[in-house]
Amino acid sequence: MIEWYKKVVLENYANFNGRARRSEYWWFFLMNIIISFIFGFIGGLIKFPLIGTLYSLAVLVPSIAVAVRRMHDVGKSGWFVLIPIYNLILACTDGDKGRNAYGEDPKGGSFTEINEIGQTQE
Repeated sequence: MIEWYKKVVLENYANFNGRARRSEYWWFFLMNIIISFIFGFIGGLIKFPLIGTLYSLAVLVPSIAVAVRRMHDVGKSGWFVLIPIYNLILACTDGDKGRNAYGEDPKGGSFTEINEIGQTQE
């Protein structure tokens, strides 16, 4: 779970090209929600709610980038992120098999799978 979050935030911070698997998108989404909640809670305890806002601003670009790459995985333009409900349906849809207009299938060939316990498999 942490590996997917690090991959989005550190390795692909502002990468709007290519494709993102469902697991990459949804694990990042889950970790982002958890971390936002923690920062919001801590900010409330120390009476400094701005800490949650600063975190949200820090992950704004990677959040948009992974969403755009997720749309690319299902063969759609990144602009589909702006369409409510439909973008959720696309985010839940399995990606195109093989190469599409946005790049190679992230499930195929040279992609390194990250399993549940954080170890990589080739």
